[in-house]
Amino acid sequence: MDPNTTAWTVLLLPLLVAASILLGLKRWSGLSALLSTGSAALTLILCLLLASGDGGDVKPFPWIDLGLDFRVEIGFILDELSRGMMLIVTSIGFLVHLFSLAYMKDDDGKARYFAGLSLFMFSMTGIVLADNLVMMFIFWELVGVSSYILIGHWYSKNTAADAAKKAFLTNRIGDFGFMIGILLVWSLTGSIFFEQIKDAVGGVTNLTMLNIAVLCLFCGAIGKSAQVPLHVWLPDAMEGPTPVSALIHAATMVAAGVFMLARVVFLIDAAPTAAEIITWVGAITAVLAALMALQQNDIKRILAYSTLSQLGYMIMAQGLGHGGSDAGMFHLYTHAFFKALLFLGSGAIIYACHHEQDIWKMGGLKKKMPITFWTFALGTAALIAVPFTSGFWSKEAILETAYHEHAMFPYVCGIIVAFLTPFYMTRLVIVAFFGKHRTENADHAKEVGPIMWVPLAILAVMAVFSAYDPIAKPLLANGHADFKHLVEHFGLTAILSLLGLAVGVGAAIYLYKGRDSDPVSIPLFRDKFYIDELYQGIIAIFQDAVASILDIVDRFVIDPLMARFPAMSALTAGSFFRAFQVGNVQTYAFFFGVAVIGLILFLLL
Repeated sequence: MDPNTTAWTVLLLPLLVAASILLGLKRWSGLSALLSTGSAALTLILCLLLASGDGGDVKPFPWIDLGLDFRVEIGFILDELSRGMMLIVTSIGFLVHLFSLAYMKDDDGKARYFAGLSLFMFSMTGIVLADNLVMMFIFWELVGVSSYILIGHWYSKNTAADAAKKAFLTNRIGDFGFMIGILLVWSLTGSIFFEQIKDAVGGVTNLTMLNIAVLCLFCGAIGKSAQVPLHVWLPDAMEGPTPVSALIHAATMVAAGVFMLARVVFLIDAAPTAAEIITWVGAITAVLAALMALQQNDIKRILAYSTLSQLGYMIMAQGLGHGGSDAGMFHLYTHAFFKALLFLGSGAIIYACHHEQDIWKMGGLKKKMPITFWTFALGTAALIAVPFTSGFWSKEAILETAYHEHAMFPYVCGIIVAFLTPFYMTRLVIVAFFGKHRTENADHAKEVGPIMWVPLAILAVMAVFSAYDPIAKPLLANGHADFKHLVEHFGLTAILSLLGLAVGVGAAIYLYKGRDSDPVSIPLFRDKFYIDELYQGIIAIFQDAVASILDIVDRFVIDPLMARFPAMSALTAGSFFRAFQVGNVQTYAFFFGVAVIGLILFLLL
């Protein structure tokens, strides 16, 4: 197949499958699930073909042409960045589909669920392949719609419905800034196409507006990639089915913001003030999220805050410029595999424990679920950056770049996170897998079937080895080879990282080994720095203020003018005209005479 046909097939196949399920196959949930999974497998194969080729031109579809040098096309970029990202999206997407065949087999809305997965794949594919900002924004919004559908899959649960609305509304704030940024970039460079913007950005003289434009684009990434202060939706998104959490956290929604910044890194290079802000926001998010993870008990929420923290690493790297962007995308690639593994592993645990999610109600699962344990342990090793796992190389790449760029605050934040991550992940593993079972559900747990553990095994291999050439080269992970010198030059960053790893793991073992309850209680971390409560308070105050203003307007403007004035006018007119309807013949004759005399005088004068 030529690149043109392959690219269009990769984009449109998931959409056709989603439409087919919703419009005709919804009653046959088993067939819908197989069709969706089959389409995911086919798109993965096609993306492998794209990655193995040399790229090529893809004929765009003309959509809007207003003249005046403004046109919008549905067009594709098949460069290293997009081809590598497509492999991540489709490979993780296929494994999530495969896992879901078992996890969702008894769900009443299975057909609707798989239609949502296909729509999600279509939306993310459009973002990755887009060759212009407007097309990217369209699919950006479709990802938001898809996430709303999947997070709220169990919409009969109030928590799931509220989480879906929270994700959708929070992202609208960031997306509004993204839209303004697109307009500003177009006004500054005269184009919405990435290649043309790259050529024109060097001629932009108004650096203040360019910095503002980049920050507005960054607002979109703050929303999608859940950075402070719009991070609050991501932990609540755990209310959706666990495979959805794996898809969102590993390869789709939250990765979209990082990918977008990597796509426009030439703008970040040209806007130093915006670049510094991006770096700081990422660093702060990484630390705050790691601190929040320390005191969470829900296994999925621990992993959710871990994702927030790792996304902070990636965003921080994007702000460091071209070299940092490569390191950030390298970490995105490796993170996709080990975070998908951890979320699907948590799904296997939850499934085996009869949908129990509190780690303090588990325990002793190592013997009962050996495959899940060892795969989860390998994913944890990659996440906490055990040497020679994929996570070690990509995390060290970001820290080394920050160090060489003299970004000391982000660098220190990164080192702190390198200690916190081993601590809270070791806590999770010890409490959930070791010791004695604490509940009957944990006692009755057993290993999941092959449809669920095979994806775990595949992802475990990728979690360990995805940074190495046989896998990294097909992924086209830009810059991955540039950081292999770390093993030869054992410098300050490696020493501090390994020290943080050892201290974090050791402290967690000391505090949590053999415990039946949490010996540490830090309400500030457990309650997420009260940021959600702060937002709720601000919204409540705003709602009360608006309600008071509307009440005043209603009482003193709308009620007098729109209700009382028409009523009083009608009453007054009725009272006046009632005087003429007395029922007395003499009175009527008198009025008739007066009218005749008046008419005669009018005619004479």
